[in-house]
Amino acid sequence: MDAMLKLTFCLRRQPRLTLAEFQDYWLNRHGPLVRRLQPALGMVRYVQLHRLDGDLADGMRRARGAPDPYDGVAELWWASEEALRAARGPDAREAGRLLLEDEARFIDLPRSPLWLNREQVIYAGEAC
Repeated sequence: MDAMLKLTFCLRRQPRLTLAEFQDYWLNRHGPLVRRLQPALGMVRYVQLHRLDGDLADGMRRARGAPDPYDGVAELWWASEEALRAARGPDAREAGRLLLEDEARFIDLPRSPLWLNREQVIYAGEAC
């Protein structure tokens, strides 16, 4: 059996939006849309990681000489590569069209990379 397949999408907001406006739209408008379209897309998990502002985050970034952070990261999981490939029918294509149309409202798509991946867990800790 294939290992879980994940899509990681590093998001930068449209320049006209504040971070708070971006995160509010993403959580309260786009999130429910993804949830509604989940059956057509065949995903088994969808998670939003919202960037935190503040001294702690800024200090960590500065200490490493890191570039400006993404505004958020979306993670979408499928049970396998076959499950993702199976989600190619008309319903999935329409779901993809609706998501892309909505994403263009709040995500700076040309500056927001995405890629497919498989996790390689090195340490999960006792609580995981």
